[in-house]
Amino acid sequence: MKSAHCYGLIAPMFKPLSLFVGMRYTRAKRRNHFISFISMTSIMGLTLGVTVLIVVLSVMNGFDRELQVRILGMVSQASVLGYDPITDWKYVADEAEKHPNVTGAAPFTQLQGMLSHKGEVTGAFLTGIEPNYEDKVSIISDHMRVGTLSTLNDAKYNIILGAGLAHALSLAVGDKVTFVMPEASVTPAGVIPRFKRFTVTGIFQVGAEVDGMMAYIHLDDAAKLMKIPGKAQGVRLKLDNLFKATDVSWDVASNLPGQYYATDWTRTHGNLFQAIKLEKTMMALLLLLIVAVAAFNIVSSLVMVVTDKKADIAILRTLGASPRTVMTIFMVQGTFIGVVGVTAGTLLGVFIALNISDFASWVEQTFQIALFQQYFVNYLPSELRRDNVVTVVSVAFVMSFLATIYPARKAAKIEPAEALRYE
Repeated sequence: MKSAHCYGLIAPMFKPLSLFVGMRYTRAKRRNHFISFISMTSIMGLTLGVTVLIVVLSVMNGFDRELQVRILGMVSQASVLGYDPITDWKYVADEAEKHPNVTGAAPFTQLQGMLSHKGEVTGAFLTGIEPNYEDKVSIISDHMRVGTLSTLNDAKYNIILGAGLAHALSLAVGDKVTFVMPEASVTPAGVIPRFKRFTVTGIFQVGAEVDGMMAYIHLDDAAKLMKIPGKAQGVRLKLDNLFKATDVSWDVASNLPGQYYATDWTRTHGNLFQAIKLEKTMMALLLLLIVAVAAFNIVSSLVMVVTDKKADIAILRTLGASPRTVMTIFMVQGTFIGVVGVTAGTLLGVFIALNISDFASWVEQTFQIALFQQYFVNYLPSELRRDNVVTVVSVAFVMSFLATIYPARKAAKIEPAEALRYE
């Protein structure tokens, strides 16, 4: 009866009886240490689940960001092209930049063929650019390993290669490389392919697949090779929002005098980004199973607590506590476990996500291993996003709260006479 007397005195002093008793059960040392172990396991499970979710989503956000910056920083985010080569590309570029969502515009002409050097041959995409305009739409200047864009001069037939192409053909600055075009020319000696020799004046390295397939030449040199002197195939656009590329590019094209059409990155690299988005979604769903297991542990621990506290529940009921009050007591206890686990997991996850790039670099330097050599980046990127953290915390808390309902309802249904019969 000591417990009953204590609860009788406490009830008037503490209006929220369920909150007081629930927190008291959480702090009290139980006779059954196994129940305490299960509760601690539940907290650790929630902590681990929330931490892993935040860290993994941050790393995948980092890879997604690097793809957008590195690949879409080199290829066209959006392009406006004419059905015929564009004569006054400066006018088109100026008009495009007037659009509120366009941050830059530059002309281009693309050629596809093969590069040959000392018996080595590899396929390549050559893009004719205007060096003074290219920085508006591309990040290539920030990734020049050797040389600068200013070395691309009209009629000099200079070329800047990706590091992958230069390595495959064993080329260095100053070497000559032959570009073989798929178009054939008919001569007295027969049908022979067209080719042109270029001088390597620069090498860039973005750290993505474009290093092994792209090269740059001057716009006028490309126009001469395409037999459209003084003209351009189209105008590349840089946008303030990648995901508006389709609407913005067609809006620009439709407002230009003449016949123009538009294309954007969703047609060339859309599948890649969709795959990353799907992978991130599936990874998040799989990792949520860790949180679900931790929530199930809350159910197990609370069921054991209810069984252990049957006598206390019966005394509370005889003192006038309603089934709802008893139910709330155990919901408070389970919710406290959830709050502690989710809070600890959030703090730990945010800390790791903010420092995982530095930690991975330390591991590489300390143990002299290249963890990311096979990827398009040479480090582990991470980008912590507030919306991801809020979503993970919300879902984890809701799951842990729902896990308290069944044990709490079971406690509320305990009959006092039946529970005290064998006490």
